[in-house]
Amino acid sequence: MVTISDAWGIGQAQFWLRGKQPDQPVCFDVAAGVWNVYGFPETLAVLSDPKKFSSDTARVVPEQFHLLADGNLGELDPPRHTKLRKLVSHTFTPKVVAGLEPRIAALTHELLDAVAGRPRIELVADLAYPLPVTVIADLLGVPASDRHLFKESVDKMVGSSGQFSLVHHSEEQDSALRTTKEQIENIAGYLRDHVAHRRQRPRTDLLTQLVEAEVDGERLSDAEVVNFAIILLFAGHITTTMLLGNTVLCLDAHPEQFAKARADRSIVPAVVEESLRLFSPFAVISRVTTADVLLGEQHLPADQLVRLWLAAANRDPRQFADPNSFDPTRDPNPHLGFGRGIHFCLGAPLARLEGRVVLNILFDRFAHLRSDPDDPPRFIPAPSLTGVSKFPLLTSP
Repeated sequence: MVTISDAWGIGQAQFWLRGKQPDQPVCFDVAAGVWNVYGFPETLAVLSDPKKFSSDTARVVPEQFHLLADGNLGELDPPRHTKLRKLVSHTFTPKVVAGLEPRIAALTHELLDAVAGRPRIELVADLAYPLPVTVIADLLGVPASDRHLFKESVDKMVGSSGQFSLVHHSEEQDSALRTTKEQIENIAGYLRDHVAHRRQRPRTDLLTQLVEAEVDGERLSDAEVVNFAIILLFAGHITTTMLLGNTVLCLDAHPEQFAKARADRSIVPAVVEESLRLFSPFAVISRVTTADVLLGEQHLPADQLVRLWLAAANRDPRQFADPNSFDPTRDPNPHLGFGRGIHFCLGAPLARLEGRVVLNILFDRFAHLRSDPDDPPRFIPAPSLTGVSKFPLLTSP
């Protein structure tokens, strides 16, 4: 068994992942030129007030950082955000998502059948990546067989991620930006071909719905449809991939909780929620102040970039007792792993369902499942993401 503290000792994690609390809930990072928000109530206040804290970060971020501007739900404010989100919200309602359970279960069994009988599996490559990317590809209407293309692009982007600064220019930051833009353009080109095909030959898929949708009496542009689809494709699988890996990691590090969940499947949803709190997949999101505001006893001027560290807020002792412990009995557990407010994760019901289905099937199919002490998990080398990139598991006692 690998302990979480040992696993995170590779130096990729932020300080709170080692149990160290920030000195202040809100502070200015002089080197980066941005405000960092670490506290739970402060983060919640920002997420709950889109008028004072805009998602349109392009207002203050230099042009070279602008990515996926048109159709990017995550960087839109009302009323445009409200209208675009409504176009796809029906696809991710709990009722509609519940209907996907048989497909998710069948896919999970299919993927595990492919590695059946092996003394070890690689959780990410064998299951945690291909399952959610296949599900979201099915919804969009793009071939799941092309999932290797998506993974290659995502791996290159997160592998080039580093510290961000509005103040100090660096070749490392420029190189990371070039890599990210190249990979986004690769996927955009791929999706543009599908969009052009849907305009000629509509289907019953989400991509066709976007192509045919109208906002204020106008169809979405190709750029808007493509960027919208990129966000759904990337966010729709990356979140769940990290969630699955992180949840198994937490259980592996806590054998007593592993045994409880295996014996009592009713607590599996709570296990997933606690994993989302302790290891929040998207560790940080950004906002921009639209006016002078007071936050956490700090005065923030207008037009300031604000980074909300969800991963730190979810470990704020003012909100969560014993915040660095993995405790599935935590109730209530109002974590911010999926955000909050108008930008609450659209795919949260789907990610939760996939987490529950996968865990139950893993319990059913493997009487023994544990990390390999000679081959510990490796983590995504990006400070904005919290998740394993590789996680070998032994299937024997």
